[in-house]
Amino acid sequence: MLTAAVSIALSAAGVAVAGLRAYRRRFLSATRWFAVALLPVGLYLTGLFPVARTIGDELADWATKLVLDPRVWTGIVLLAVSAGLLVTTRWVGRRGAVTGGSGARPAAGPAPARPAVAPAAEPAPQRTREAAQAKPAEQAAAGKAGKAGKGGKGGKGGDGLDEFADIEEILRRRGI
Repeated sequence: MLTAAVSIALSAAGVAVAGLRAYRRRFLSATRWFAVALLPVGLYLTGLFPVARTIGDELADWATKLVLDPRVWTGIVLLAVSAGLLVTTRWVGRRGAVTGGSGARPAAGPAPARPAVAPAAEPAPQRTREAAQAKPAEQAAAGKAGKAGKGGKGGKGGDGLDEFADIEEILRRRGI
């Protein structure tokens, strides 16, 4: 019963302050005060005050054990040692000082980047020779599009089909 009275009194005081703020035309501040004023009654009606008291009692019991029980201090020391080891290994791993069994790769490092598509079977100079043997009209269209800053994609001279020709050639070489 005392909890209900205190909750209602706190809410009434908050609503009064919100009313004064609204009277002074500070509506944003008045809205904030009103929102805070609703909290005590809301906590009382939902039954969270007994929960808060239970949590407070448990925290007080834990704090008492923290001060007086050596077993709790041992647990705290073990947690601190564990955290220290984790931080140290992470720091050393980032510096690259710790390596795996063969010494080729760090124990805790990022995975190497892998290409999304398998590399072509032929090296790049052979592909440039194939491009030199392409039709002169396609070369002119690709040259115009490249000069326009489009990178050969859908420029005025070409309709973007020369890129598909490269893809078709790769698929033919692989037998697809």
